[in-house]
Amino acid sequence: MHRISTGSPFEAAMGYSRAVVKGGWCFVSGVTGYDYATMTMPEDPARQARNCFATIFKVLKEAGFVPDDIVRVQYTVTDAALVDAITPALGEAMGAIRPAATMVVAGLIRPEMKVEIEVTAMRA
Repeated sequence: MHRISTGSPFEAAMGYSRAVVKGGWCFVSGVTGYDYATMTMPEDPARQARNCFATIFKVLKEAGFVPDDIVRVQYTVTDAALVDAITPALGEAMGAIRPAATMVVAGLIRPEMKVEIEVTAMRA
């Protein structure tokens, strides 16, 4: 088993890994829209979603996976009204991949967080 960290302060404080690789599987924890280089969160939910995917794709690459290996995605949004705003970003990232997907409306741990995305990837 291989654990991957992005160096986010949340990982150490909350005791989790950004991703865990086991065999041909990569389980990526829920990612919010922070730009981890600057630890800033954009207000725009579509930019948050794009930041989520940038982090996810970087982690997948470090784990030896590619975006096409994604087989499942879960989206969590804080308000159903955000779906129209984030749909273009989701389509850009997942359009050709077309993994199994779930979208949930729920609260997130910080008020600035509007979107959280979690993926599971499998090497063919």
